[in-house]
Amino acid sequence: MTEDTKLEQIVPAPPERGEVATRRFFLAAAGAAGLCYAGALAYPIYRYLASPEEMAMNATAVTEVTLKDAQKLPAGSVLMFKFGSAPAMLIHHTDGRWVAMTAVCTHLGCTVQYEPQADRIHCACHGGVYDSYSGANVSGPPPKPLKLYKASVNETGVEVSRT
Repeated sequence: MTEDTKLEQIVPAPPERGEVATRRFFLAAAGAAGLCYAGALAYPIYRYLASPEEMAMNATAVTEVTLKDAQKLPAGSVLMFKFGSAPAMLIHHTDGRWVAMTAVCTHLGCTVQYEPQADRIHCACHGGVYDSYSGANVSGPPPKPLKLYKASVNETGVEVSRT
């Protein structure tokens, strides 16, 4: 065995240029994928932590909503609509009164439904019941009444605004 042969067995030959570029590309791609994964995990956490401030701004941003052709709503029925970012309801009672209020249960934030046959507002999540005229909590776990809005009927529709 010659001395050159012994040296080749002890010290391997340097990698070819293509192998180095491939290894470098793989490490860069793995790093980019890791950053994307970290961003995908961090974004929902950021949205969760930033949401109370954003929700408070959205809740106060809208002060009035006009519901076109809502005056044609039959007596004893309800129209669900968005007041800002939250669901709300407009109830046309059989006695001719119009009542608008938020449709978010004050217990855990579920969306409530108007039940015309019982003339009540019911939360299916935990059995909360509200009065359909005043929004007062009648039974169940809700701690507070529903927030009332001012409803005024005109020829083009119904205007719902904060009181």
